[in-house]
Amino acid sequence: MKKLNFLASLAERGQVSRREFITQASALGVSALAANALYSTAARAATPNKGGHFKIGSAQGQSSDSLDPTLSASLVPYLNLNTFGERLVNVDENGEIEYRLAESVESSDEGKKWHFRIRKGVEFHNGKSLTPQDVLRTMERHAGEDSKSGALGVLRDIDTMSVDGDTFTIELKTPNADMPYLMTTYHLVIQPDGGFDDPTAGIGTNAYMLEVNEPGVRHVYTKNPNYWDDSRGHFDSVEILPINDATARNAALQSGQVHAINRVDPKVADLLGRTNTIEVKSVEGPGHYVFVMHCDTPPFDNYDLRMALKLAVNREEMVDKILRGYGSIGNDMPINSSYPLYDDTIPQRRFDPEKAAEHYRQSGHDGTPITLRVSDAAFPGAIEAAQLFQQSAQQAGIPIEIKREPADGYWSDVWNKQPFSASYWTGRPVQDQMYSIAYLSTADWNDTRFHNEEFDQLLLKARAELDPAKRKEIYGRMARIVRDEGGLIAPMFNNFIEAVSTEIEGWKDDPNGTIMGGRGMHMMWFA
Repeated sequence: MKKLNFLASLAERGQVSRREFITQASALGVSALAANALYSTAARAATPNKGGHFKIGSAQGQSSDSLDPTLSASLVPYLNLNTFGERLVNVDENGEIEYRLAESVESSDEGKKWHFRIRKGVEFHNGKSLTPQDVLRTMERHAGEDSKSGALGVLRDIDTMSVDGDTFTIELKTPNADMPYLMTTYHLVIQPDGGFDDPTAGIGTNAYMLEVNEPGVRHVYTKNPNYWDDSRGHFDSVEILPINDATARNAALQSGQVHAINRVDPKVADLLGRTNTIEVKSVEGPGHYVFVMHCDTPPFDNYDLRMALKLAVNREEMVDKILRGYGSIGNDMPINSSYPLYDDTIPQRRFDPEKAAEHYRQSGHDGTPITLRVSDAAFPGAIEAAQLFQQSAQQAGIPIEIKREPADGYWSDVWNKQPFSASYWTGRPVQDQMYSIAYLSTADWNDTRFHNEEFDQLLLKARAELDPAKRKEIYGRMARIVRDEGGLIAPMFNNFIEAVSTEIEGWKDDPNGTIMGGRGMHMMWFA
């Protein structure tokens, strides 16, 4: 027992890695599961070390990446926003609201009005003090008539916004108990005067300030000396290196060029984790790998053709060969059991080449190959997944032609522009946010061009419904509409698979997105 206590004390001081702790605890007769839990408890009590230059190797970086929060659509921009910018509130690893630039949130009028009390003593990187007016202007820019923001869907239901003293108030058209969760969408980082003057300046309030911005090459940040929260921002500097090739990312981590990488390919995850200097992290969550069809563009405006393609996917084979145990089967809707109001009575769609062939005949399609655009930038194994799709569709007599697109430019030139392509979603903390961003008819990120009046009305009804049981029933109906009527083919839900050097401490499993939901650079430290 004394040896175990001593081991725990080392973990508390950050002097032993998780791998070393589990190995030594196992030698003392402690099970791996119990040792892992003991280490997590001890690590949470650790005092972070300060200093050092932390480097992340990230997928999905391109030369066209912008620091404008309204335009962020892939992993490197996501990490950039989370490095320099902060939102009013976040969602933590347990799914709870975490107050950031808002120090409190209250509702009135039965959830129709929401009051965000803005934190005092916060400075932007340019020396300007944060004010509630900056918050108002930020929201106005994202919600403007000409906005192309990915957050536009969650802001559509706002009737009025106002400032009174230290409080920013939102009045909704309909009550919504989930409104604080909607404000956690990663685009809504607060900028000076809302970013109207220079939205690409990379000026925010977070623990790191932009020093070098070379899209597609590197992004370097130094510590903000005036940061308001001394419990975060332990590194002296942070560097984000776009490394689109998965093999190159692995090599960069193995050689010490970077300290953490995202988008580890499931095919090599186990092998990568066998080294003594690397820990592979696999976190279950709402992320999903998909193929999207534009419901308003021929031939995908035909219900029978969409259904034929959905039935022509061998989901079990794809999960087995692409995810290799790091995920689960999908059901052509963006919601899985990670959501608290998930409806588990919806039948699982299965591969059925006979029914697929029947729908294909009923569609009247002329038999020409259907072009599916895909890139490894979409998700790990996207090319192989498309090939499996092509092969299973052949069994139903459906010809699919795969057009491989370059990684650079995929998110600006292919996704949300071409009518049939591979994509991914990290998911969102609540169903309202996921549906509002990607399936509401007016959402700018409605990448399936799904326009369904009944669905839109049900979304508004769900927002106003405070009874969880009734709300779950509404969400179940919405899921069935998307599954059966929409343009989403969702064969699999992926784990977030990432890898971190054993030199790094402070990691927490977070299902909200890459590198601890974008918080890793602020919460980790060198051992």
